[in-house]
Amino acid sequence: MEFITEFFNKLGDIRALVAWAGYIGLFLIVFAETGLLIGFFLPGDSLLFTAGLFAAQGLFNIYELNLLLIVAAVTGDATGYYIGLRGGHALYTKEDSRFFKRKHLIATKEFYDKYGPFTIVAARWMPFARTFAPVVAGIAEMSYTKFLTYNVVGGITWVLSMTLAGYFLGTAFPAIVDHLELVIIFIIFLSILPGIIKYLQVKRKQRSEG
Repeated sequence: MEFITEFFNKLGDIRALVAWAGYIGLFLIVFAETGLLIGFFLPGDSLLFTAGLFAAQGLFNIYELNLLLIVAAVTGDATGYYIGLRGGHALYTKEDSRFFKRKHLIATKEFYDKYGPFTIVAARWMPFARTFAPVVAGIAEMSYTKFLTYNVVGGITWVLSMTLAGYFLGTAFPAIVDHLELVIIFIIFLSILPGIIKYLQVKRKQRSEG
């Protein structure tokens, strides 16, 4: 119980969260965000970037960090797929709670209906969608062989793109750690940009039809 309380206390401070979590904590956070429905609120992109930045400062070994987090991302999505395959249909009628928002599941399904299996890769960089994409794939009964291919590609590219961005920026510009909050705001903006673009497209279409 004390661990959970400490976790939520640090959730608003990504710098403190990464330093406190260590290898095992980072593994559990990435696994929960990608594999458990309660993980949609966790700071995936900024967490990985900050971990890479701290690796540049010597807090983590970048090779061990990436290997561990890739395993967490891939096994997390596989768990989400299994949840969707076994009982995911019931989620469409599940009531909202603090740790579950049905609107995110529905929005991810709409994205999956449009882009198909590529959703498993693209959703890695999309808050909320990366939690629900494997579940939707399971509900749709996507072939596990096909799912696994997209899962591995998405997991590897997502983890490496974020951690290595932090690592190389931290190596080239060590002072960036003093402006981490601004960098994280920029990362969050890039993460939600596809959603903003989609919203504007829908509004434009509604106006033209009106």
